[in-house]
Amino acid sequence: MKENWQQQLQSLLNCDLKTLYPLARSLNRKLEFYVGPTNSGKTYNAMQKLKEANSGLYLAPLRLLALEGYEDLKASNIQASLITGEEQMLNEDAAHVCSTIEMIDFDLDVDVAVIDEVQMLDDSDRGWAWVNAIIGCPAKKIIMTGSVNALDAVKRIATYLDEDLEIVKHQRKNELKVLPKWTPLEKLEDGTALIAFSRRDVLQLKQKLQKKYTVSVIYGNLSPEVRRDEAQRFREKKSQILIATDAIAMGLNLPIKTILFTTDTKFDGVSKRKITVNEIVQIAGRAGRYGHFEAGYLGATRRDVLDHVRLEFESPIKTIKPPFKVKINNNQLEALAAHIKTNSLTKVLKFFADNMYFSGPFIAANISSMLEAAKIVDTRFNLKLEDKYLLAQAPITTKSNIILQAYEAYIASVIKKKVCHYKPSITLPKKAITQRDLLLVEDEVKKISLYLWLSYKLPDLFPDHDKAYILRNSFNSFIEKSLKGNLIEEDSSKKPFTKPFPRRENDSKESTDHKKNYKPRRRKTI
Repeated sequence: MKENWQQQLQSLLNCDLKTLYPLARSLNRKLEFYVGPTNSGKTYNAMQKLKEANSGLYLAPLRLLALEGYEDLKASNIQASLITGEEQMLNEDAAHVCSTIEMIDFDLDVDVAVIDEVQMLDDSDRGWAWVNAIIGCPAKKIIMTGSVNALDAVKRIATYLDEDLEIVKHQRKNELKVLPKWTPLEKLEDGTALIAFSRRDVLQLKQKLQKKYTVSVIYGNLSPEVRRDEAQRFREKKSQILIATDAIAMGLNLPIKTILFTTDTKFDGVSKRKITVNEIVQIAGRAGRYGHFEAGYLGATRRDVLDHVRLEFESPIKTIKPPFKVKINNNQLEALAAHIKTNSLTKVLKFFADNMYFSGPFIAANISSMLEAAKIVDTRFNLKLEDKYLLAQAPITTKSNIILQAYEAYIASVIKKKVCHYKPSITLPKKAITQRDLLLVEDEVKKISLYLWLSYKLPDLFPDHDKAYILRNSFNSFIEKSLKGNLIEEDSSKKPFTKPFPRRENDSKESTDHKKNYKPRRRKTI
């Protein structure tokens, strides 16, 4: 009996990823990799192929890019649907879908699929989604776009799949030059983007520079809608200078003439370190957008930073090395839990990472964000494992009390099977006064994103999608307005303007505020 149990367990712990996607295997797929630097036209050319196809799929790394792809198709008179974790704009007559990569439907076959920014397969938290898409996307032709550091990885995966791969090389359309001298902040030209690596540094620079220049800002904690508005202001020359984190490294096509690094160090979630050649090249490539400038320029606001940037920029790109990370799926989760006799999601995830073996260049991954969420859901002993797994994939950050409190309340609703209406945690004045005031509103928008995600996964328990959508518009407008003004440094001795609403997450009373921004969703199927 024990020997049989061991054999079954060993069978579970050996996985050939190809077999998990039978539809993709039946299509005799052809793979193409449009490889090249930023500003080489690779994504544009891939989208042209998508538009020519009778049916197609665009898989984006960001909700903002999925929306841009959707609008691009519609502008070309191609009917399309948009699917992200937070919103679905479904057109039953559409044969094209634009989606964030995690939302791919492995049962919907198309003629052409575009997998954008494929070098993201090396990302520690999200890389599994690109691996899954490359292996399992059900399209006759798969077009991947990405930088040269992903070339060997794509070749390795294609060899494992035994599928034809065509490499289509793209060259940058104009030159990217390193400035010979550092640039003082008092002598910035219009069309310059300053790069910092934290929200705090971006807002400090904004506070300093807006006395002389009109400024737009972009950083990761901003919602996609606000990032888009700030980018639009810069694009329309309503602001002279853009101050941004590496959030501009992906997808935002902006009329930037010069990229200046204000620092050569960043905190990567583990430690503070020097920025690498791959990071510098990805960011610097945004300078000198083709059609706007004859060349792009790369520099720094300090001499020592410029020395490091120049040295790294002239170094070879670091190639992405195998193994490539794979996340546990529902079937593996349930089977492993049954064999090791546990309802602990954390234990199953760790067992998977420690013991799973894959044929091919892959390795079982423990996703840090999922592990953090797993520790929270595991404190609820009356929660089913399948519900724990669902909730652990929710878009949360453990750094925000607003989001953690909401997450706990939402978990309670799932356990009790009690309808949870959306209620904001904060009240708003006319504008934010301090950076902390602004941060609380940014976190409230992330809380709305969490609710919207749950409203699609569990619509009966989280019915206020439309109300949350309306409130998100209102909070985003507030953030955009606040970013145009002055924000003073936080004073820890003063309380922020926001006032929490205690235990209001399950309040059944619905608000009728913000109706003027109402934008109903469509619940049709493709």
